[in-house]
Amino acid sequence: MVSSGALVQRARCCHRAMFERWAPAEQRAFPLGGLSPHIMSLLLEWIYTASVDLSLDTVQELVMAADMLLLEDLVQICFDYMLEHLNVHSCISVWHLADVVLSAQTREVCRWFILKHFEEVMVCEEFQQLTAEELSDFLEDDGLHVEEEITVFQAIVQWVQHDLKCRKGHYNMLLPTIRYSLMPYNVIKNHILNHPLTGSLYSLVTVHRNLFLNNELPLRPRQPESVLLAIGGCSEGDATNAIEAYNYKTDFWTNISSQEENPRAHHGSIVVDGFLYCLGGFNRTERFNTMRRLDLATFTWSEMPPMYERRCYVSVTELNGRIYALGGYNGQSRLNTAEVFDLRSNQWSMIAPMNEQRSDACCATLNGVIYICGGFNGTDCLQTVERYSIESNQWTPIAPMSVPRTGVRVVAFSNLIYAVGGFDGVQRLRSTEVYDPHADSWQQLAGMTLSRSNFGIEVVNKRIFAVGGYNGVSTTHEAEAYDPTEDSWTQVHHMAIHRSALDCCVVPVFPNISDSIMPPTVSDLC
Repeated sequence: MVSSGALVQRARCCHRAMFERWAPAEQRAFPLGGLSPHIMSLLLEWIYTASVDLSLDTVQELVMAADMLLLEDLVQICFDYMLEHLNVHSCISVWHLADVVLSAQTREVCRWFILKHFEEVMVCEEFQQLTAEELSDFLEDDGLHVEEEITVFQAIVQWVQHDLKCRKGHYNMLLPTIRYSLMPYNVIKNHILNHPLTGSLYSLVTVHRNLFLNNELPLRPRQPESVLLAIGGCSEGDATNAIEAYNYKTDFWTNISSQEENPRAHHGSIVVDGFLYCLGGFNRTERFNTMRRLDLATFTWSEMPPMYERRCYVSVTELNGRIYALGGYNGQSRLNTAEVFDLRSNQWSMIAPMNEQRSDACCATLNGVIYICGGFNGTDCLQTVERYSIESNQWTPIAPMSVPRTGVRVVAFSNLIYAVGGFDGVQRLRSTEVYDPHADSWQQLAGMTLSRSNFGIEVVNKRIFAVGGYNGVSTTHEAEAYDPTEDSWTQVHHMAIHRSALDCCVVPVFPNISDSIMPPTVSDLC
């Protein structure tokens, strides 16, 4: 039993009416059945103190009780706690719970988590709680992330065999969720057509129908886990705010520009904890010390604390949750100064200056060390390289590149530093070289298909992408990718916009851009 006096203070008006107005005085105590003593004590703690001690062992039972009593604030606190601790072992039960309690936002977050971690989720015990319809819904989703499409078939088999007697009848219903066009035929033949569960004539017909007839789903690619963003730059003689997203699975670019953001070129950008930070650069009239932040979940921009110095042609990287802005040009001189932004304190601070003035250089972080390569000091194009130690707050020269490079682009990949393209003072470069920190030496690699400087560079799906830039005559929209295993560059689909002085970042695919990066369906075209 619990007195209604305290409860009505935190209950909705409908409960207040039930407890205060409609019940006669002799019925001011109400039985609350089905609640354990511990859950009851947590409810009372919340009712009297507006605080509660949550734990993973009891939070699901507590949210059901809070929902029964229409304690909406407590329901939200419980779901926030569960989402904060969401993992592959709990995501399905929380997803089911959000459906019962009618928390659409929580259900959507859990669904997105399941899709993005499907290969880990499918081997957990909770996976077997899914109904055939729920499993089919996940497997049909474009956003399902699997390294190989055969994993979808393996998930079906695993789910069916967990309760073969009851689930075998769902096997043929689940087979059409497989994207057969994403698998070589020998994989289909050896793993699907020859599987014991596919032994019936009906199952074989189902597979062949989805292989050879005009059924859109088996031909449609799935969403990538991440996309490459090409951000800002110079186009048609002026700065632009254009953002294009590249889907490496479809070789497809999409314009996802936001009119909230101002044009910016020769800037730096970095992604940290679900936010894209753009800093420095210029717009043909003003050189910026500003930093703007894009929330990738909501696609909204906000202003952040400015840097100490104006910096266009700036080099930007991230290390241990801190953003570093190195060198650049302030409109009067090339800079050797450097500063760091601490996300926790929301403040910039200066660090040790570099050994040389460097604008139009490029930097990357590898194994806790920052490397900066090339650039322009106001007189010469540089081939020098230096590295920064956060422990000693000191810059140290290391082995120089084989040629001077300003407008160079640098990226860290597989414990190596790659320096690509640029301008040597005479011509734009195609050449690529790689630095091994252990040997303190550079090695020549295959050159790009196009000469370019001031382009965008990033690593996507184990390949290095070079995007846009200036070829010595004009800006370009061409893009290409380097495969380290083959030591070769291959052209990929070009951007819609010709531009140089852009920057590139790799970002996870959030729901708000997931549809825009996919090709249209047949129904969309009708």
